[in-house]
Amino acid sequence: MTQTDTARIDTTRIDTRPQETPVGLPRRAVTIQLDGHEIKVPEGATILDACESRGTAVPTLCYGDTLDPVNACRLCVVEVENSRVLVPSCSRKVEPGMVVHTDTERVRHSRKMVLELLGSSVDLSAAPSVAGWMKQYGADPTRYGEIAKTVKQPVKIDNELYVRDYSRCILCYKCVDACGEQWQNSFAITVAGRGFDAHISTEFGVELPESACVYCGNCIAVCPTGALMFKTEHDMRELGTWDESAQRQTDTICPYCGVGCTLTLHTQDNEIVKVTSPLDHSVTSGNLCIKGRFGFQHVQNHKRD
Repeated sequence: MTQTDTARIDTTRIDTRPQETPVGLPRRAVTIQLDGHEIKVPEGATILDACESRGTAVPTLCYGDTLDPVNACRLCVVEVENSRVLVPSCSRKVEPGMVVHTDTERVRHSRKMVLELLGSSVDLSAAPSVAGWMKQYGADPTRYGEIAKTVKQPVKIDNELYVRDYSRCILCYKCVDACGEQWQNSFAITVAGRGFDAHISTEFGVELPESACVYCGNCIAVCPTGALMFKTEHDMRELGTWDESAQRQTDTICPYCGVGCTLTLHTQDNEIVKVTSPLDHSVTSGNLCIKGRFGFQHVQNHKRD
């Protein structure tokens, strides 16, 4: 048998049939009442999913689109008829005939108290949308007094990539989940201590450069309050030059390898100030490696010849 015949035989073994695209099992629709309107949502959806499908705004802090809900902040609570307590909309699954109210006096009072208690103990100034929610619900954290700021502490700066400002941390556990089994599997950080002493820590409390951290920055991507922040952003905020209204976002493909991760470049004054990735991207789901998230300095190295 010649080499040509062998090649011909091997070619016939190739499956040339059209490949089927795998799809999930169909889900039946569940009918619920949301703020007096009857809507249908897929079985297994959460109340928050139902609210988003109808365009009903529900504030969230600890919720992450790419992470399992942890029900930590309780800002997204809604009122469900025949339920003794308010329920977190981010994790409560819809049920047939469920009657949900998202803007009752009880709900508004609860959200106001959550915002006041959080705002009185941590710095929420870098958390998107929080200032608007404070105004919307009439929350006034200052009525608890300055002495209530229980977590005031210096910013941890031990590397040139990102900083840790735990005076902004609300213990939502999103960084722990992103670093752990849900995404990165580095397990470099966890929650240490109990009660008022609970805090985010590396293993055995070692310095970050000595820990298992691989500097992927996926913890930064999910942090809702700025407790974890690009060092470039932190430095610009300290100088008073950080201006998101003057920034542009441009999507491109990461050049470092062939995976094809989409990068969103945040630029201000023709300088890249930080890099993110779309949460709904099929390749990254918002996650990147150290090169993709932090390897942009060479683009604007003014010392090059």
